Amino acid sequence: MKKILLSYLLMVVASPVLASGGAHWGYTGHESPEHWGELSPKFQLCATGKNQAPIDLHAMIEAELMPLGIAYKAGGEEVVNNGHSIQVNYTPGSTLDVDGHIFELKQFHFHTPSENTIEGESFPMEMHLVHLDESGNIAVIGVMFKEGEENAELAKAWSVMPKQADQKAAPAAVLDAAVLLPENRDYYRFNGSLTTPPCTEGVTWIVMKEPVTVSAEQVEAFAHVMHHPNNRPVQPVNARPVLK
Repeated sequence: MKKILLSYLLMVVASPVLASGGAHWGYTGHESPEHWGELSPKFQLCATGKNQAPIDLHAMIEAELMPLGIAYKAGGEEVVNNGHSIQVNYTPGSTLDVDGHIFELKQFHFHTPSENTIEGESFPMEMHLVHLDESGNIAVIGVMFKEGEENAELAKAWSVMPKQADQKAAPAAVLDAAVLLPENRDYYRFNGSLTTPPCTEGVTWIVMKEPVTVSAEQVEAFAHVMHHPNNRPVQPVNARPVLK
């Protein structure tokens, strides 16, 4: 599992050509999500997996979810255009405690429109904060963005956002992921997968109930650099419970 995650983390900072063992994938044409499972034997779960993400969160089950232990500090020191998203790589030392299980924040990146939906509602943009524990297990926090005021913390990354794939830049001020989270830390939880090849399952998904704001101009700037939507369509929930 650790090898799989490290491969994933390499993938999201590598060029599309080198990512995932040399297999090209994308969001349009014959490399689009509906074809991912055909592009490489390593991507078979994208087609055959039963616990895939993203999903439409609906018919949630009431549960006594423990408060998240989020201990982030400013650590976003590198902004990367990896050809699939804009990603902010994070320095060590920021952690997420899920039921006493500690994960470390490695990076966060963005999708437009949102990948997960909530009771059928799509959002203009979604942020994924990717965490790893000592055994290589993955936890992802999803944060929805709704259109509103400009997001000042996001503006720090957008001001140096690389326009071309395989480029990176350093923001003038280190980004703080905690500032990008909503004040209300209530969340939904489900078991899922990576939303990009190789679509590895066994990922703990935490989706914040409360969205944060982003300006229409900020969403447009991201979309312009990506050139096309970079969201995987929602996948069948199957028998998975979605807790709230």
